[in-house]
Amino acid sequence: MSISQSQWRRPINTSADEAGGIHDDSTAQKLGFSGGTVAGSLHMEQFPPVLIAHFGESWWQRGGLSLYFKQATFDGDPVRCCFEPESDHRGKVWMENEAGDVIMSGTASLGDDPNSEIRQRLAKVRPAQDLRMLQDVVPHKTCETLSVRASDAEIDERLRVITEPLPLYATNPEQNSKWGGRVLPAAPFVHIFRGVEAHVAPIRGPYVGLYGAIELQYLNGPVVSEQNYNVNGHALAVSESPKTEILWYEATLTDQATGEPVARMVKMDRLMKDASPLWG
Repeated sequence: MSISQSQWRRPINTSADEAGGIHDDSTAQKLGFSGGTVAGSLHMEQFPPVLIAHFGESWWQRGGLSLYFKQATFDGDPVRCCFEPESDHRGKVWMENEAGDVIMSGTASLGDDPNSEIRQRLAKVRPAQDLRMLQDVVPHKTCETLSVRASDAEIDERLRVITEPLPLYATNPEQNSKWGGRVLPAAPFVHIFRGVEAHVAPIRGPYVGLYGAIELQYLNGPVVSEQNYNVNGHALAVSESPKTEILWYEATLTDQATGEPVARMVKMDRLMKDASPLWG
């Protein structure tokens, strides 16, 4: 099967003005980066067109995208995404820059994939020997259920900068009626889950974190705007590297009215040791 490639795009660092974070030039440069990094969730917005071309619209209902982030990019860096089908229901994905360096890599599927990129990496996580920022995290302890809702205004904000502005993200009466609302692009999709972070991962700060991996899985999707959902989750694991402490967590979104699972996210965050006074 042949490889599909997107057009070259230049994602914008939309969080550059968030002082003290990894997207801020000054903070990122102190930690050894060339500048403020572009969030991995923004890059994920480039993948749906090539995935829909292979899997069809059913991907919005039960598709998955599982990515491990290998290299940072910066404001306006040209990147493109690639998809290599392995079957009708699964394939390899990656993003590359103009030099051919792999920015992120993983898997995409139609249906839940127990052997996804992130699931494979989770199975190999080694217990941490020295945690300071994450020492209070208790894996598998479920947090309280939270009520969440994404607004049309959040999508409108993304549409000003998104690299792949698909029609189903916009106000489209026929499409919106079919799905029950405007479909969330990847960045607000990720954001709607993040309320659980403070509950599943009490972090001893101050700290600077960056995304290390994200898996998005539709269970009975899509996830749409102006819809009431519940979300809960738990930490899956904590680990470490020479430069970071690492948190893995999982969160599930359910329809508030029916209780039916709608989508799931697994996320890995890296907390920079050099930015923490606990590692000074």
